[in-house]
Amino acid sequence: MERRASRPSSRAGRPALPKSSDSHPLAYNRGMANLTLVYGLRLLPSDEVEEVGAATIKLKNGRDAHVTMHILEGGKDEIEKQLRTSLAAFFDIYPEI
Repeated sequence: MERRASRPSSRAGRPALPKSSDSHPLAYNRGMANLTLVYGLRLLPSDEVEEVGAATIKLKNGRDAHVTMHILEGGKDEIEKQLRTSLAAFFDIYPEI
């Protein structure tokens, strides 16, 4: 089972998403030679996790980027399968990469 961390529904107080001439809000990735994938992993007993918050990344231009955290639960094989599926789906979002 994959549970997503809760996110505020409003963008109030947060910087606007980058805009481009393309209709996809994250189209600013087009043409980038080098990318950075930010991730973190931590195994904990599933009954001890109460809440997972968003992670903030400070960019050199002074802005913040936000990472949605995901929770994968199950045994080793189930978690590995879910992680592979999630990673493949992530790259499907960015077919231009």
